[in-house]
Amino acid sequence: MNKLIPSILLVIFGMILHIAAFAQEKPEMADLMRSNGKIYVVVAVCLTILIGLFIYVFLLDRKISRLEKGKD
Repeated sequence: MNKLIPSILLVIFGMILHIAAFAQEKPEMADLMRSNGKIYVVVAVCLTILIGLFIYVFLLDRKISRLEKGKD
């Protein structure tokens, strides 16, 4: 038990240092894409995929509901 506590503290301290190190870096790719106007393409593609998934789940739910009603 006594060896476990320092190990856990070391892991937590390492995680905090790791997060702090990455917080100092600039998001160069996002800045470059934003300056070229390509970030809007990325957002549009992500929205298209999400909307497609929502429509698919909605239609699948309707089909399953119809099958459950027919089963009774």
